[in-house]
Amino acid sequence: MKVEIQIDPNLDEPVAVLRVPGLTEEAEALAARLREEAVPQPFTVYRDREAVRVSRSMVLRFYAEDKGVLCQTGRGVFAARQRLYELEEALAGTRFVRVSNSEIVNLDRVTGLDLTLAGTIKMTLEGGTVCWVSRRYVKKIKQALGL
Repeated sequence: MKVEIQIDPNLDEPVAVLRVPGLTEEAEALAARLREEAVPQPFTVYRDREAVRVSRSMVLRFYAEDKGVLCQTGRGVFAARQRLYELEEALAGTRFVRVSNSEIVNLDRVTGLDLTLAGTIKMTLEGGTVCWVSRRYVKKIKQALGL
């Protein structure tokens, strides 16, 4: 696949055009991913009695703790009102991946991987947060990272 970037100062916003010889599943998937990335929906999360809107790019991970779901960002930890399975569905096709039954990680915020342990992967996120990929999700993570 060829990729080109054309500069047009007359445009107000970026425009992506896919030129394909025929409509394929790959072209449809690429178009869907571009649409999803073009309109990232912010999350509403809560700290104390304050509601805060955070963009997807700010989120390090979502994780379950004490019968609730928390959202960790560079600014701190917030409570999320959605369940992990709801977040996983909403984030399908993005760089957020389920790494265990209790955690969803933003792959764009991963700074290190340790593949030496038998059957698991140790992920280090920005800020030094460590996550463990359970054996059940290792294959999915390796595919998402291209390993």
